Amino acid sequence: MSAAKWPEAHSQSKALYDRASQVMPGGITRILPWQEPFPVYAGSGSGAYVTDVDGTRRLDLLNNFASLIHGHAHPAIVAAIQEQVTKGTAFTLPTEPEVALAETICARAEGFEWIRFSNSGSEAVMCAIKAARAITGRSKIVKAEGVYHGSYDYAEVSLDSSPENWGDDPQSIGYSKGTPEGVKSDVVVIPFNDVDAAERIILANRDAIAAIIIDPAPSYFGFVPVSQAFVEMIRRVSTEIGAVFILDEVITFRVHSGGAQTRFNIKPDLTVLAKIIGGGFPVGAVAGSRKFMQVFDHREGKPLLPWSGTFTANPITMTAGKIALDLYTQAESDRMDVLGDRLRAGLTQAFSNADYPGQVTGFSSMFMVFGHQREVQDYRSGYSSKEEMKWVTAVDELVNADGLLERARCHYSFRAPKTF
Repeated sequence: MSAAKWPEAHSQSKALYDRASQVMPGGITRILPWQEPFPVYAGSGSGAYVTDVDGTRRLDLLNNFASLIHGHAHPAIVAAIQEQVTKGTAFTLPTEPEVALAETICARAEGFEWIRFSNSGSEAVMCAIKAARAITGRSKIVKAEGVYHGSYDYAEVSLDSSPENWGDDPQSIGYSKGTPEGVKSDVVVIPFNDVDAAERIILANRDAIAAIIIDPAPSYFGFVPVSQAFVEMIRRVSTEIGAVFILDEVITFRVHSGGAQTRFNIKPDLTVLAKIIGGGFPVGAVAGSRKFMQVFDHREGKPLLPWSGTFTANPITMTAGKIALDLYTQAESDRMDVLGDRLRAGLTQAFSNADYPGQVTGFSSMFMVFGHQREVQDYRSGYSSKEEMKWVTAVDELVNADGLLERARCHYSFRAPKTF
């Protein structure tokens, strides 16, 4: 492994970035992998490691933002998709692999009777919200402050509020410039894990709410699990006001063979899935009981929610997803819990040894580093000042100096979820 300063100014990554800057805004297509002064470009991946275009091999603790539960280029997945490629990569007709993956997913959680595929988690969230509106005839959604649910404009509201604009109760604040006022007015924002305040805000809007969407362990504030009292309130109030309870398990489906809903006994109406169910390929899905999923059923005329897509349920993704889930047994999930506990304990000890004024949070195979030591229960308690974020930027060097992760380089940022 190179001992030179990283990233190196005279490298293949720098050359690629210079080329990219001529044809892409800012030289990138995805903003999350960005780092100063330029991104490092991947050349290949194998298992837990990525080798960049300059030949440096590093431990990968992100695995394409939690989508590769088995790491890179798992032999069984590679073999299966190689065989499928020779048969075809996309068809107008349905294929057997989509049936097989649907059967596999529906067998993993009690509430999964029917499933509808899409091409990303963002698409799946949009699909679930549109389904709730079609079912209820209402327009508003409820989401928790500071929780990421993908790039649908309604789901982005209140994603990055700050002390300057968040108010006493969470406010509907647009994420990107130009967010329509109508979008913001149709999003009701609640504080995560605050039972009384959240219930009060929901009931004040009860007649207009189509859906309440919750992530059981939001990435933006350190994968802190939802409290039992909070999720029980969401379930009770959703039923009381006639809203659809949507659980976003795009990331947390990895915490148990049946997802967080099985691990924590959560009873949603619809569940949004993505990431690990695609085996490393683009994927999304909405799953739930027939009562709610029949909104997609076309057999009695035009469905309440027509949903399709050119590459939806393509056989490459479906094949890879089936193998990935077959390999991800409950025993493997339990093993990931042990590895996560070991990593978090090691980081905590390293921070203590170095008098680092921060902490590591999370559970199962998910973690995040903060530059402060406040107890994190929601977005506001996790929110970091600019000075605290500087400590997060510096933690990379600290971890490597301690030797905890040998010579592997870990990538941390205040916002990005950290999984392995």
